[in-house]
Formats: sequence, C-alpha cells, structure tokens
Amino acid sequence: MRIIDLSTPVDASGWEPDPLVHEIMTPAEAAHHMSEEMRKHFGIEFDPSELPGQELLSLDTLTLTSHTGTHVDAPAHYGSIGTYGVPRTIDQMPLDWFLRPAHVLDITAADPETRTVGVPHIEKELARTGCRPQPLDIVLLRTGASRWAGTSRYFTEFTGLDGPATDYLLDLGVRVIGTDAFSLDAPFCDMIRRYHATGDQSVLWPAHFAGRRREYCQIERLARLETLPPTGFRVACFPVKIAGAGAGWTRAVALLDE
Repeated sequence: MRIIDLSTPVDASGWEPDPLVHEIMTPAEAAHHMSEEMRKHFGIEFDPSELPGQELLSLDTLTLTSHTGTHVDAPAHYGSIGTYGVPRTIDQMPLDWFLRPAHVLDITAADPETRTVGVPHIEKELARTGCRPQPLDIVLLRTGASRWAGTSRYFTEFTGLDGPATDYLLDLGVRVIGTDAFSLDAPFCDMIRRYHATGDQSVLWPAHFAGRRREYCQIERLARLETLPPTGFRVACFPVKIAGAGAGWTRAVALLDE
C-alpha cells in the first residue's frame, strides 16, 4: 500500500488570517518547569541537575483555531440549528465517514465572475473521469490553490462550489467533501462583492449553509491532490476528538493499493 500525505502543516511561520502562535519549551527548560511543578502541586523536591544531560522532555504550546491547517468541519460549524435537528459537533461524528473510497474532481476552471463551479461542471468531470461516487464515498475537489499555502494568496485565490453543486454531491450520498483550498465556498471578497452588487443572500457561503439543511462534513486545506488518480483509492481523515467543537484537525492521507 502506498500512503500519500494530503495534509498541510500547522506552521507558525506561514501567513494566517487568525493568530497562530507556537511556543517551544526546550528539554532543558522543561526540566526546571517539571521541578517547579512537582514542588508546587505535590510537595516533591527534585533537582533537574540529576537528569541525564540536565534535560527532561520538550513541550509545545500552540494557540490556534480549529480551522488552522488541514481540518474537518462538523455540521455544528455551519449554524446552531439544522432543519434535520441539532447539528452534531466534531466529536459526535461517525468514524466510518472518514475512511472511505474517494474520488478527485478537477475544478480549476472556475467561472471568473463567481469563482465557483456548478452542477454542469461537476457532471462533466464525473463523466470525464468515470468516477461513480457511491453513498458515503469521499469527493475531493482539486482547485490548485494548495500551491499558495503559507501565503496571503491562499485565502483569496481559489475556486468554490455553488449551492446546487453542493446539493448535487449530497444527493449522491456523499457526506464528506474535501478541497485543497481555504474554503469549499468562493473567496470571501468575491462572495461579498457579488452580494453588494445584487443583494442576493444566496451567494453568501452557499456550500457551508447547505449544511444547515443536509448533514455533511467538509475537509478544507488539503494538499497534493494533483498526485492522485481520479478514483480507485481510499482516504483516511479522522478528525481530532475535540469535545463540543465545530471542527477538528486531521492528518488526511490517501491509501493506494499497489
């Protein structure tokens, strides 16, 4: 079996719209930290100099959102109320959604006016590739945006799905849709520009808001989708179990039998 990493790193050196802080406590610093904590909480005295090399273990502390790096959005992310009931949080989602046969669709040819693709494009791609998604299969959308990961362009230059295209995939029984872009919707600035021009609320986050009517998950900020065949592989993308959260990070990988 060949394993292909589809994840982007959580990297504090890259550009992010929300703060990402990565603080590293070295093994030497951790030795003194442990000594102080043992004294404070348990009344135990321990001299760090007695440790080999006077070092203990490093410790990383990160401040970030659950949407930093490759992550899975849960239905609770899309709104507090769903027409189907109370939207589930990431720790409540069934694990069998996240290890499934998968398919890749090329959506790089977006409508320049909307920065989205619709049902005709999805149908054409399915016909071109011969992909036949079955219920619970995972569909991955290749926009090419991952080449901008770590820069501000990653958050403004990508292709999204429109509302009908999202519903089309959900009608096939797909419950996990992934993208190598920042969002499954069009870039924020494009959606808001169209809303200001038309007053049409349906252009605002249609792919995400579809999750208020249909229970499904998104994988955002994937990478290396161009290395995958259109079909004939599996994806594993189990989300981190964060209690009550609207999303959880994942180390998404493709599994190809050889």
